[in-house]
Amino acid sequence: MPITEPDTLSPTLQLAFELLSRPSVTPDDEGCQDIMIERLTALGFHIEPMPFGDVQNFWAVRGHHGPVIAFAGHTDVVPSGPPTGWEFPPFSPCIDEHGMLCGRGAADMKGSLAAMLTAVERFVARYPDHDGRIAFLITSDEEGPAVDGTRAVVELLRERNERLDYCIVGEPSSTERLGDVIKNGRRGSLGGVLHIHGIQGHVAYPHLARNPIHQAMPALDALVNEHWDAGNDFFPATSFQISNLRAGTGATNVIPGEVEVVFNFRFSTEVTHEQLKARTEALLTQHGLEYQLDWTLNGEPFLTAEGELVDAAIRGVEAVTGERPALSTSGGTSDGRFIATLGAQVVELGPRNDTIHKVNERVRASDLDDLSRIYEATLQALLTDDEVSV
Repeated sequence: MPITEPDTLSPTLQLAFELLSRPSVTPDDEGCQDIMIERLTALGFHIEPMPFGDVQNFWAVRGHHGPVIAFAGHTDVVPSGPPTGWEFPPFSPCIDEHGMLCGRGAADMKGSLAAMLTAVERFVARYPDHDGRIAFLITSDEEGPAVDGTRAVVELLRERNERLDYCIVGEPSSTERLGDVIKNGRRGSLGGVLHIHGIQGHVAYPHLARNPIHQAMPALDALVNEHWDAGNDFFPATSFQISNLRAGTGATNVIPGEVEVVFNFRFSTEVTHEQLKARTEALLTQHGLEYQLDWTLNGEPFLTAEGELVDAAIRGVEAVTGERPALSTSGGTSDGRFIATLGAQVVELGPRNDTIHKVNERVRASDLDDLSRIYEATLQALLTDDEVSV
């Protein structure tokens, strides 16, 4: 029988149950942050709510001197879809007969939030007068537009010249087993919406029209086959992908007057977004197109080279799992892209990501207890001279 009452479970799993039971579909927080704030206040954290628009955020700090290590994460989740598609109700968490904690947000990323908080609780109990400062940067806008969440908090911290040295983002980074991958960077993301203009007309009289689809094809082929860069030791080569192509009136006998092309670059540190824009527009101009192009920079690439934070996170994983994690910059964007602009070393370290955003999202329950121990060991490696132990 599934476990639906968490009373006999570990503190990490009890907290995970409490957070997972809140249907905090982005940008709603549904009281999740209040639960965290109450526990952090009891630990002596100074809490600063930072709401922007409809988004709830908070910044919490404990300590008065030394380097700042922040835990960053989000309480919002993606929609569950029809509950009838789920084996168990998406916002009624349970542990199934296979030891999997089931519920929307179990992996992305309320499980990580619970592990962070209980790790800090244990660390503070062991080191009440610890060196350095421990912080939490929590938002409810990571799964949404990501405008009034971490981005806005980071800008406020920048204006105040707040220091942030290290940051652990609890995004689900693991693939085959807990801790097998640490993300120490992410590619940049640059989106474009291209409108190529032609002249609408009857398909029987093409000489009186100008078909923008026909005009677009050679240019798009050139963009797809362009060698943007070769990547480097940390990043794969920059990629260009067309995600949507729209044209036509719905009639079969009408040459359309316009075609819309939606595309995205995932780019490395070998090229800037301004260079990508300029090279794209040059290719379009070479093909004689009449066009309008609107750009959206979703995030710059960032990389945390091996150093204090990466070394501490590796030591934390090894102490708990006995295995050394790989470093990776693969995947999509995360709020780490905003935090890195403060000059902080940033890594992403969390549970397995094989069910995120899917129906029947789940994570191995025991992994969250181990993840909490990894976070605690990482704190120990960064803020104490003691040998890392868990």
